[in-house]
Parts: sequence; structure tokens; C-alpha cells
Amino acid sequence: MASRLNPYIQFENTAREAMEFYASVLGGTPEVMTFGNMGAEGPEKDLVMHSFLETDDGHALMAADTPPGMDVAQPSRRITISISGDDDKLRDQFAGLSAGGTVITPLAKQAWGDEFGGFTDKYGVEWLFNIGSGES
Repeated sequence: MASRLNPYIQFENTAREAMEFYASVLGGTPEVMTFGNMGAEGPEKDLVMHSFLETDDGHALMAADTPPGMDVAQPSRRITISISGDDDKLRDQFAGLSAGGTVITPLAKQAWGDEFGGFTDKYGVEWLFNIGSGES
């Protein structure tokens, strides 16, 4: 069986909304399991215990809400998600995912010849995009 490396993003009560947003831009349908699905009752029953999104391009994201009693990871403890390739639709994905967020580095041609840009999305997740020219 092949292995796979997946970013796993921790949210504070917005995992479902974030995963639906990512799916609207990147494609795919999020699979969502709540704490209630696993027998929890009370306010945390509707929080996301685990979610998985496989995009139309084969990218995978996982996410969960932080249950009560656990500390939410601070942004400095999170990772940055990087998407790279030479597909023109990456420009649309950059625009879509950065909507409502903060663009740190606008998508533009860089010294190494590729287009590169970065942003923090509206959920506080950092993203980097590198778009090659497709030329060898």
C-alpha cells in the first residue's frame, strides 16, 4: 500500500465551513465526522472530529475542530500549505482561496522564472503557490 502525506489543519469551530470553502475552490466533496457521530453530547456534538477532502486534482486536506478542553494551535505552530505545478487553473485557485484573506506576496513572476505568491486565508491558514511555465 502506498503512503500519503496530508496536511491536517486544526480549527476553532470553523472546520466544516473551511473545508466546504476549500472544496468550492479546489473541487471535491468533504467527508465529515462530528463528535456527535462518535457519541458525544452537548455543545461539542456538532463540531468536526475529523474531515477529509480529496480534490479533483488528487490533493488531500484533513481538518478538525478543537474540542473543548484542548488548546487551539497558535498560528505560529501551524504549517504552510504549498501548491505547485504548471496548470493555469492554479491562478484561479490562488484568487479563490485568498478571497477574504490577506495576500502577503501577490502572485507574480519571480527571479527563478515561475510565478509565486502567498497569502493567509480567511481561516488563518497560510498558503504558498508556485506556478511554473511548463517549459523544461
